[in-house]
Formats: sequence, C-alpha cells, structure tokens
Amino acid sequence: MCKVLGVSKSGYFKWLNRPKSDRQKQNEKLTQEILQTHLEFKQRYGSVKIAKTLNRRGVKVSERTVSRIMTKNQWKSCTVRKYKATTNSKHQHPVSENVLDRQFKASKPNQLWVTDITYIPTNEGWLYLATVMDLYSRKIVGWAMDKTMTKELVLSALKMAYKRQKPGKGVVHHSDR
Repeated sequence: MCKVLGVSKSGYFKWLNRPKSDRQKQNEKLTQEILQTHLEFKQRYGSVKIAKTLNRRGVKVSERTVSRIMTKNQWKSCTVRKYKATTNSKHQHPVSENVLDRQFKASKPNQLWVTDITYIPTNEGWLYLATVMDLYSRKIVGWAMDKTMTKELVLSALKMAYKRQKPGKGVVHHSDR
C-alpha cells in the first residue's frame, strides 16, 4: 500500500504512532459527550436538542458539529410517533339503535354482550385486539387479533364467542358503533 501511495514505510509508521493533537483529543471528548447525551435521552434526541443540551451544560458546540459527528457514527434519533387508530364514525352505513342506553347490568349469562377494539404497540408494529365480553360474568367470551383493523377482525371475535358460549335467542350484542 505504501508503494502504491508513494509513501515510505518508516514515514507511514511514524504517522501511525504520532501523538494525538489537541484538536483530535477535543473531538474525541466531544464525541463521547454527544454519545452520553444521546444515550441519556434514550436515543430520542437529535442533533438540535443534543447541541442545546450540551450548550446549557457549558459545552460550546454547534448543531452542525453535533450533526456531523452523529452522522459519522451513524447515531440517529428514534422518534416515537404518536399514532392512534380509532373506529371510523364518519361513515354512511346504518347505525343500530342504542338498546342498552348505558344500562350495563345483566341478570343472566349470555343476555348482554359488549364489544370493543383496542390497539397494542409491539416491536413489529400495531396489533388490534377485538373482544366480546359477557356483562353478567364480565368474562371475555370471544377475541381476535390481527395486524389490521377490519370487519373480519370483529366478526372473528363474535364467531368465537358464539362457538364457546352457544347463546340462545335474544342475546344483545352492543358496540360503540
């Protein structure tokens, strides 16, 4: 490699073993402080917030310098998106009458069932959980999970409830829509 670059071997090894300059030492110290701050805030802070934090702590550094060091070391901020998936209530489908009218007491099993959907954040994305609860026992009698919130998800939970409970005629199935 020395021959190709036109550098003597002794010159290369002298360069390799030379003491670090003050600038290199400062850069290494700054890199460590940036990494420490990055980890302190759970890798959520980007270069702008890290620069402001370090400046408040008395370390004079620009956002551009922090950005350059973070890019060089492949340190990225992990932004946590605030995402909330909800039921679409603005649709043209017919809406059933509210038979329960907030009277959530049942006198016998399989008389009143209520349903709901919730979402669960996981490392692999959102999972949606649809449940059917018997108001008499407060027991979850049917459930289903899926990566997407569809009518099939809700129907799967309802089918499970029917298979497990085998209710007679007259069971009231209540949902928020």
